[in-house]
Amino acid sequence: MEGHVEAFNVLGGVPTKHIRYDNLKPAVNRICTGRSRIESERWVSFRAHYGFDAFYCIPGEDGAHEKGGVEHEGGRFRRTHLVPVPEVATLEELNAKIVEIDAAEDERILAGRLTTVGFNFFTEADQLTPLPFEEFECGITLTPKVDRSSRITVRQCHYSVLARFIGQNVRVLLRGNELLVFERREIVARHPRLTRRGDFRDELDHYLEILLVKPGAMAGSTALVTARQNGSFTEVHDAFWAAARTAHGDAAGTRALIEVLLLHRRMPAAAIEQGMAAAIRRAPSPPMSWPSRRAGPPHWPRHRLRTWTTRASRRPGPSRAAWCR
Repeated sequence: MEGHVEAFNVLGGVPTKHIRYDNLKPAVNRICTGRSRIESERWVSFRAHYGFDAFYCIPGEDGAHEKGGVEHEGGRFRRTHLVPVPEVATLEELNAKIVEIDAAEDERILAGRLTTVGFNFFTEADQLTPLPFEEFECGITLTPKVDRSSRITVRQCHYSVLARFIGQNVRVLLRGNELLVFERREIVARHPRLTRRGDFRDELDHYLEILLVKPGAMAGSTALVTARQNGSFTEVHDAFWAAARTAHGDAAGTRALIEVLLLHRRMPAAAIEQGMAAAIRRAPSPPMSWPSRRAGPPHWPRHRLRTWTTRASRRPGPSRAAWCR
């Protein structure tokens, strides 16, 4: 259904007559005789919200000829733009690439036509009905429990939440592309939806209160790896962390960094990075380590040290001869 919402927004309206379907499972609970269908309640609500009718094709080979143009166009688009399969890191990147391809398709001219696809759509856009004022919420509401690792499990995938919710049930809205976690009406966590079984996604901000108590776990945490990958933990953060550990030690320096990371919840990231850069510039240089006592002060020449060593080796060792007379 989210695909319908995106399509209606791109088109700028809703088809007036009907939309043809191949008995999709989210809409059809049971196929009856002919074109009669028992639709799901959610699908009926969705159609009523946007005000369009559904035309269901006959199952089998006979129904394939009722939507031949759709099958042909889908295959052409896939062979032209999606072969070989594009390499993307996230689903959002793939969607952005498809949007660019779709915009370029507006300049294509069909065989036997004199005008472009975009021009033909412009002339037919007035036949669409206006969009409703509010979009239909297609997500599914769930209430998973937060485990002791500050994660929730949704559809066999794991997502982090704020540590203060450990042991509680939280309200989750699962959409096709993302997952939202709510505290009452406020969104407290947002994750891209994971699709592979057993995958997990940890946000560094969700574990700051725990790391403030156990700063030694900061360096090897998976949340830190994720923050570096998505760019929220920058080189400025690393430089500030290194300077803080040099000045105050590992534990105290890491706590100083975590306190700065907590500021991201109420201050712009650019302002915080500027403050960290200014603190790094004003940080005193580390004191010069004093050499060991055997090596002597740094201004002593080496040959004198060598001479002393030679004299010390010439001294006679202790003896009992004076006591045995």
